[in-house]
Amino acid sequence: MLNPRLTESNENASAPTANTKESWAAICRRLKAELGEATYSSWFLRLELTQIGGDVAYLSVPTKFLKMWIQTHYSVRILAAVGGEYPAVKHIVVNVRSSTRAPIATHAQARLDQEEFHESAAPFDAAHPRGYGEPRAAAPHSKDMKTSARTQSETETLGGSPLDRRLNFSTFIVGRSNQLAYASAQDVASAAPGDAVRFNPLYIHASVGLGKTHLLQATAHAAAAQRRRVIYLTAEKFMHSFASALEASTAISFKEKLRAIDVLIIDDVQFLRGKSIQQEFCHILNALIDAGRQIIIAADRPPGELEALEERVRSRLAGGLCVEMGALDEQLRLKMLEARVAAAKLLHPQFELSPAVLAYVASVIQTNGRDLDGAVNRLVAHASLNRAQLSLEAAERAIQDLIRAREPKRVKIEDIQKLVASHYNVSKADILSARRTANVVRPRQIAMFLAKTLTPRSLPEIGRRFGGRDHTTVLHAVRKIEGLVGTDGRLSEEIELLKRMLTEN
Repeated sequence: MLNPRLTESNENASAPTANTKESWAAICRRLKAELGEATYSSWFLRLELTQIGGDVAYLSVPTKFLKMWIQTHYSVRILAAVGGEYPAVKHIVVNVRSSTRAPIATHAQARLDQEEFHESAAPFDAAHPRGYGEPRAAAPHSKDMKTSARTQSETETLGGSPLDRRLNFSTFIVGRSNQLAYASAQDVASAAPGDAVRFNPLYIHASVGLGKTHLLQATAHAAAAQRRRVIYLTAEKFMHSFASALEASTAISFKEKLRAIDVLIIDDVQFLRGKSIQQEFCHILNALIDAGRQIIIAADRPPGELEALEERVRSRLAGGLCVEMGALDEQLRLKMLEARVAAAKLLHPQFELSPAVLAYVASVIQTNGRDLDGAVNRLVAHASLNRAQLSLEAAERAIQDLIRAREPKRVKIEDIQKLVASHYNVSKADILSARRTANVVRPRQIAMFLAKTLTPRSLPEIGRRFGGRDHTTVLHAVRKIEGLVGTDGRLSEEIELLKRMLTEN
């Protein structure tokens, strides 16, 4: 593992030559092709290859903000692209250039450089199963489909993210797991200008692929049809727009536009980063709520679990109606599958699936709607090649790569703390306290070990959830229990039992 502190130089590293410059140009072309022109232009134009040292590629950017953003969202893509040209490279390190900034980096970037981001300083490590904290790549939300003229006009005027006209209430499939979220969104969208706001903010959370974005965009379309001024933004778009407004000295105008609308919709709020950006976001929320304007927020977890957001932002988000969109039950998956097959038949009139195949696919694809889309695409391709209706056996072969075991239960740190406290006959308050007695220290270390093993949370996040402890304390606990598990059979059995109790559905 590369020492994260040794990021400025390497005595075995070599500066870019003509050949490495050609390779870097090829890497950039690959990134542009994979990510698209807009994303590449926004985040990669000022990324430079500094040197190659052993299995490490050293890159540089002009600002801390850009470094944070690239490390958080694009490390996996960059490492893969660099590895295509330099197979020996297993790690990347992104530094902030110490030389004079490029002319485009103005006072706005200087202000953003002063932010304190809660990201790991370690370089991305390809050998580690979670890299340096399992960053999730933020996929662009721009759509190729044309949107309605009025909604698109509002979006362009206010700098919002594009809307897909296919994502409306009529195409949203309703079931028990999303019925409350659907009803809440419809209630909000159907309000006329001047009506009292009932749920503010309306906060919808769900795992990936369960329909959050579809529901938010449907709400945007329906609210716009009521002649309300609506803006739909992803968290990424909000951050980029705010940074651009600072750079262009139009921040006041940007905030005034947002505060003048009737409905503000923010998607993927878990990606919101930066102290000043979060402060402005909170100010905008307060101003719109105080003015009786509607706020709708979506994320992949409840407000209380958004550790990267400031406490006052989480508190404001939790102050409205929080609705979870649960996992898709089999009946809902079947309805979604039937709708997707009907849509596929418009393009492939000969495509047909028997009720037995539909029932089979709905029973084995248990993850999310995107996998259902993938299943239909594979079935269409196989049916076209075979020029015949698919048998159950042929359908099984066609979607074999999508058949997965049921997703494990999402474990929460709070559940771990409660279970461990109960198992070892101590209180949750004891585990979170500063007490150092043996009967408290060991359960606390086991709880920290389970939090690191069963959740995607980083060491600093786990430390904050355990009474504000430092990440080094969590790391010591994890290593301590790892060592004991290998030598203490009884402890190993206890921990395996706790894991099963936490992960069983």
